[in-house]
Amino acid sequence: MQRPSLSHALQQVAHAYRGHMAQTIREADLPLPGTHVRALKAVCYMEGCTAQRIAQRMRRDKAQITRVLNDLLESGLILKACNPADKRSQLLHATPAGEAMMLRIQTLEQQTLARMTRDLTQEEVEHFIRIAWHMTQNLEGDLPPDN
Repeated sequence: MQRPSLSHALQQVAHAYRGHMAQTIREADLPLPGTHVRALKAVCYMEGCTAQRIAQRMRRDKAQITRVLNDLLESGLILKACNPADKRSQLLHATPAGEAMMLRIQTLEQQTLARMTRDLTQEEVEHFIRIAWHMTQNLEGDLPPDN
């Protein structure tokens, strides 16, 4: 049997991870779709987080990100504050409820990652991380990793 190509292998691992995370989030009764989870992660981890920076990081239209952020605002998971560096934008921060939601998401991610890597050694996992990071750098330059 022919081994899968690098392209196919990357697509399969990304698809399997996203699919399992989506299923795990549904089973945990978390009320957030994937885009909302990624946006909340950006708010929680990105210094000086703005809607524009999230749109750039996620490679999404700013209007789409604004709709997602409005949902997170209405859910009480994030807050907006004046941006002293740029009066045209607002800084985004997680509320205590948003931080609690992020902790739940992190727990679900850890469960998924444990399942995904259960037959791998720590050295194999670290090697995969180094290779994936190097490949990302080859394509994107010096962007920090997306949490």
